[in-house]
Amino acid sequence: MIQKILAVAAGGSIGAVLRYLIFILNDKTNTNTFPWATLAVNLIGSFLIGLLWGVFDKFYVSPGLRLFLFVGILGSFTTFSAFAFDVFSLSKDGSFKYLIIYILTTNIIGISLAFVGYYISRFL
Repeated sequence: MIQKILAVAAGGSIGAVLRYLIFILNDKTNTNTFPWATLAVNLIGSFLIGLLWGVFDKFYVSPGLRLFLFVGILGSFTTFSAFAFDVFSLSKDGSFKYLIIYILTTNIIGISLAFVGYYISRFL
């Protein structure tokens, strides 16, 4: 168990630093308010989840390395990649009912809760 935790922690630190570097690069090169850095990490992370999943379906990769890459690096690089991973897993398992519920709940309720949290913070 400790090896799994260490794999996630090591990957998480790498993913977080990579995300931060992309945000710094964006701040130096972009002056408009569109969240290009967030969009970039979400799209890159989603692509890498799909690419690596496909490669790992063809070639054996240890569970520890999968944790390091998927949960650690990509999970901290962008939580959207974790969402994409879950959606893909549900699709691959044929759980389309849960896939739709998960997508709708995450997007509608998740975004709504961000607004609710923001407005609640105005009263604190």
